[in-house]
Amino acid sequence: MNKDNWSIQDSKDLYGIERWGAGYFGISDTGDALVQAPTSKGTKKVSLGKIVSGLQDRGLEMPVMLRLENLVDDRITQLNQSFQNAIDLLGYKNSYRGVFPIKVNQQSHVVDEIARYGERFSHGLEAGSKAELLIALATLRNKDSFIVCNGYKDAEFIDLGIQALRLGFKCFFVIETPSELAIILERSAYWGIEPLIGLRLKLSTQVEGHWSGDSGDRSLFGLNSTQMVELLDQLQQAGKLNCLQLLHFHLGSQIPNIRNIRDGVKEACRFYIELIKEGANLQYFDLGGGLAIDYDGTNSSAGHSRNYSIEEYCTDIVEAVQDSLDAHDIPHPCLISESGRATVAPMSVLLFNILEVSSFDPKPASKPDENRCDPIKYLWETLEKTNSKHLLEFYNDAFYYRDQVRELFKHGQINLRERAEGENLHLSILKKVASLVGELKHTSPELDKLNDDLADIYYGNFSVFQSLPDAWAIQQVFPVMPIHRLNEQPSRSATIADLTCDCDGKLDKFVGPFGETNTLALHPLKNNEEYYLGAFLVGAYQETLGDLHNLFGDTNVASVRVDEDGELHFVHELAGDSIADVLSYVEYQPRDLAQQFRQSAEQAVREGQITVTERQQMLGLFNESLQGYTYFER
Repeated sequence: MNKDNWSIQDSKDLYGIERWGAGYFGISDTGDALVQAPTSKGTKKVSLGKIVSGLQDRGLEMPVMLRLENLVDDRITQLNQSFQNAIDLLGYKNSYRGVFPIKVNQQSHVVDEIARYGERFSHGLEAGSKAELLIALATLRNKDSFIVCNGYKDAEFIDLGIQALRLGFKCFFVIETPSELAIILERSAYWGIEPLIGLRLKLSTQVEGHWSGDSGDRSLFGLNSTQMVELLDQLQQAGKLNCLQLLHFHLGSQIPNIRNIRDGVKEACRFYIELIKEGANLQYFDLGGGLAIDYDGTNSSAGHSRNYSIEEYCTDIVEAVQDSLDAHDIPHPCLISESGRATVAPMSVLLFNILEVSSFDPKPASKPDENRCDPIKYLWETLEKTNSKHLLEFYNDAFYYRDQVRELFKHGQINLRERAEGENLHLSILKKVASLVGELKHTSPELDKLNDDLADIYYGNFSVFQSLPDAWAIQQVFPVMPIHRLNEQPSRSATIADLTCDCDGKLDKFVGPFGETNTLALHPLKNNEEYYLGAFLVGAYQETLGDLHNLFGDTNVASVRVDEDGELHFVHELAGDSIADVLSYVEYQPRDLAQQFRQSAEQAVREGQITVTERQQMLGLFNESLQGYTYFER
């Protein structure tokens, strides 16, 4: 397309923002990425560029983890209203309660906002550890909100949960392994409290996508049929079968295919029916997580997508439970879901600036001198002859002669300048070949990936391992795009490298207009002007899983809210880790390091290497750096 004809819609199509953005993000007429924030008076639009300016005015430099409070509030509303709409539509005879799994994003401001806003829906919390249970106990205010305790539980864990029961919360102990029942019965007897017990099923239903290992016979957690029968007998013998009130299953964190969800619910209902027949006092049906995010915008059953809406998810679940239980005249249970990813993923955007670009553009080539070696001359001849008729042959010749040049250099038969000349000619041929590939009706694998091989490397001011660990660990694809200049046609293809000096510290899988791509279309950098990118839908797990690779710590964090009049409010600001902070995480004492460096500097003074004034300058720089940001600062 002609550069002058580039439109905002072209950028929307290229980056897929209307496909994966779920209505929360858009592009202004001036080419800025927008947050389209739901409010009580409709959607209000705010430029991400305006937010970046506000952050910088407040001393928060890039990179920044931006949290958009309106979005998590809207996700809670959508989930609860969609279940209620399905219940009303189908005539289901009970209610829905959501619980947020704290492990998905444990940051205090996130959990506090979920508890605050979710109070109107009696939205609760799921705790998989003692630490998370303490958060739930201290954070929830609405006694109609549920607390679901998953994970391995020792006596202290049970004791804490019993305190929630004493305070009036419905706190369920979900048994993951048979050994937990004895602890639950012993501690509840000690406190004189009847426990609320749940069983976690291990279903045979197998799901698609990356988290398929969470389902099926080899899933790590849950009880098989034999174990469930044994627990039923133990509860019966203890006279506590009435305490078994909840049935729970979990098919995976991101389930892309709605058929898997419906199949899992139907199988779980069979267990529910049989447990009722055994005398269990079941009243609650916990569907676990799995409600997926459409990261790549394909609306498909691919692993990074989903082929259903929230409304379809809720309706299919309610209908499947109702149909299964009505056939046996069993009362409808209260439905519980643990939708974490779908609740918080959209709310967070990692904002970062680009520091530098490494390109593979050749320098202008000229005919070699007569005294140059034959392989260099042959490279020039190949460049001159390259055309679309024998493109793969010219491609292969370029590598063949390039390798001969390298061999000659290795054996000292040509000098550095001659090798550089040969390398530049080789690159010139590849660029010419790449420009002609589009003229072919049929290509080869080598030619198909040539443009990717020649893509620029844009160096981003962030750490993949700290802020986007799933992109490295499980090849999760997050939408990435510029947040400005979107009224300009991007003319460069690029991958993105981070600051960690690690071969895995990169982004090379992106959301493209027709599915996943290996490069991202970006704009050339302008002198003395920052270029900002955003990685979207990163609110689930990324802040929790981040590590300290190369000792890059937590980024700056900001939470913003857009009010009903469209005004932007900076609700929460948190400076990222200092160098002293991250050193202390790996058991260095910053004060001791400063003292050790002082001693080294003093020794240098005694030996006449530096002056006392220079010593003071060094100590000042060392101590100032200890308090500095771990990321690149202009």
